Amino acid sequence: MSIVVTGATGHLGRLVVEQLLEKVPAERITAVVRTPEKAADLAARGVRIAVADYNAPETFDGLFAAGDKVLLISGNEVADGRVRQHQVVIDAARAAGVALLAYTSAPGSLKAALADDHRGTEEALLASGLPYTLLRNGWYHENYTENLAPVLEHRAVLQAAGDGRVSSAARADYAAAAVAVLTGEGHENQTYELGGDQAWGFAEYAAELSRQTGEEIAYQVVSVPEYQAVLTGAGLPEPVAAILAGVDASIEKGELVVDSGDLSRLTGRPTTPLAEAIAAALKG
Repeated sequence: MSIVVTGATGHLGRLVVEQLLEKVPAERITAVVRTPEKAADLAARGVRIAVADYNAPETFDGLFAAGDKVLLISGNEVADGRVRQHQVVIDAARAAGVALLAYTSAPGSLKAALADDHRGTEEALLASGLPYTLLRNGWYHENYTENLAPVLEHRAVLQAAGDGRVSSAARADYAAAAVAVLTGEGHENQTYELGGDQAWGFAEYAAELSRQTGEEIAYQVVSVPEYQAVLTGAGLPEPVAAILAGVDASIEKGELVVDSGDLSRLTGRPTTPLAEAIAAALKG
């Protein structure tokens, strides 16, 4: 029986594989990648590498085996038919008779267009009859802390989220939850609403940046269309900018507040504080 991780060289997938290596022998882990060169370090540690692409269904033929536990990490092509891509993995998993298919979804409370592909994939997974786990991941700290350069340059946090709050956590926290499911028992046909222990607002985020940098950084509220224009001006394609701006509208409505406590319960520890993620980003 293998533990199979798709998208294994992505930001989240790599963290999952790294944490799996702390718990199970490398030969029990299969990393599914599109570019094997990016997984050379994992291969050197004994992880099995499988080359497959969500856009090429034939590449998943025979990849899974009966009894495998599979983590389907959602594709990152947010404006390009992700449900069809995910269906490829679901079909291959069903044909093989895997023991569990876990999927990284979005919070059930999120109504933004970003959630549409996740809801569609959840429906396909439930319709497949496979034992499943829905890991409804909330927002990542890194969605903000990995892009601090313009914030620091302009000394402004520019968002269209008003006074809305976000229950974000570190990618490593969500990876740990996935590892708990893949290596534990009793997670079949469960849905976990995952988010950070402490919700925060962008005024607090700006204040924490100010505290840690010694610079005065303000929170500047803009409209959703204005924010979308900023994103396209920064080089994002129009459909992607529209989706991300829509998330800010959802934040203002409270749709990214996740207070279930599922994430810290699954991992057995508190989630990473936002201040810690900011500190790591500023050092990096």
